[in-house]
Amino acid sequence: MTPSTIEIAGAVLFAVAILHTFTAQFFERLAERFPAHAGIWHLLGEVEVVFGFWALVLVAFIAITGGTGDAVAYVDSRNFTEPMFVFVIMVIAATRPILQTTKSAVALLARAMPLPDGLMTYFLVLAGVPLLGSFITEPAAMTLAALILSERIFAAGISERLKYATLGVLFVNVSIGGTLTPYAAPPVLMVAAKWGWDLPFMLSHIGWKAALAVLVNAAGVTALFARELAALKPAAGPREATVPLPLVVAHLAFLAGVVLFAHHPAVFMGLFLFFLGVVHAYERFQDRLILREGLLVAFFLAGLVVLGGQQQWWLQPALMSMSSDAVFYGATALTAITDNAALTYLGSLVEGLSDEFKYALVTGAVAGGGLTVIANAPNPAGMSILKEHFALQTVSALHLLLAALAPTAVAVAAFRLL
Repeated sequence: MTPSTIEIAGAVLFAVAILHTFTAQFFERLAERFPAHAGIWHLLGEVEVVFGFWALVLVAFIAITGGTGDAVAYVDSRNFTEPMFVFVIMVIAATRPILQTTKSAVALLARAMPLPDGLMTYFLVLAGVPLLGSFITEPAAMTLAALILSERIFAAGISERLKYATLGVLFVNVSIGGTLTPYAAPPVLMVAAKWGWDLPFMLSHIGWKAALAVLVNAAGVTALFARELAALKPAAGPREATVPLPLVVAHLAFLAGVVLFAHHPAVFMGLFLFFLGVVHAYERFQDRLILREGLLVAFFLAGLVVLGGQQQWWLQPALMSMSSDAVFYGATALTAITDNAALTYLGSLVEGLSDEFKYALVTGAVAGGGLTVIANAPNPAGMSILKEHFALQTVSALHLLLAALAPTAVAVAAFRLL
């Protein structure tokens, strides 16, 4: 297959965007060094802005070489349902009624265990909430876990080493923790209907292995940093008025409705507008909505959709040239530089794949979902919430990659050896 000029430009810009994510801290340092232009450096140092920025460059290139009509037609051909869904689910999941209910459940379980509160809270958030993502979707689970960790653990003052270890385990666990069902993890969702992967199949072939890996990862990082976590006094958040049960039920209903109609943007955006009305009516039981964070994440994912649309010419042949054994490790590696759902979607376009190839492709894609911020759609949401606790308020892509290697290896072992 001979790539077009636009496809080559798209691949080059995609590579530049990936390199940009690894150098985000460099732009933050430039902002400190050259305060007169700090605004533009801060903008380029925002990881969530990276793919949107280079997607704009690609669209401008298409407009220059092929005309405005071609550029508009290309953007119109992209499916932006996932960025819109992630924005909506992030905002709803981060509201006080949902968050307070989740924190209460975690606290109740933590008190039932004969271990320090900080230790158990940390373990339960990293083990339980990612598995909850199989039912409320991965972006919602990521949002809840990141918010609880931010308030109870990160804000208490922990070492930079523990911060990165936590982020690596969180990203990997959310990526594999959504595979108990066929509708929560985007890489599974892309192929489940076409390949006939229903709930019993997911639980018996993939889900239980993923759940075991999630528990091992959470237990491992908790044991590794047990001394620091045991001495930690979780930061007490501000005293909040208890949310009335009917309002909690209403928020849960909105959350369930958005999850149920996740593939119908007209419906879930309509529900979101009704939700905003309810929030405004009961402002005393609400915190600040994370609209800015949600929009930044949606912008990141939308940029990934635009740039990713020009990668099929090299990505699909690379995948299809592999054996069922090699594709597992190939998918795990390729996931680090592209969204894992894109990999499985490309696989779904090919007819006659063996069951072993299908299993290897999907499990490899989810196993590598924590290696980088672009590897899995919910990762930008977690990073957006937690990055304020890191040096220069920026997450180092290299340090994240290193921190995610061990939990990724556990996931690989679970899917390949069990």
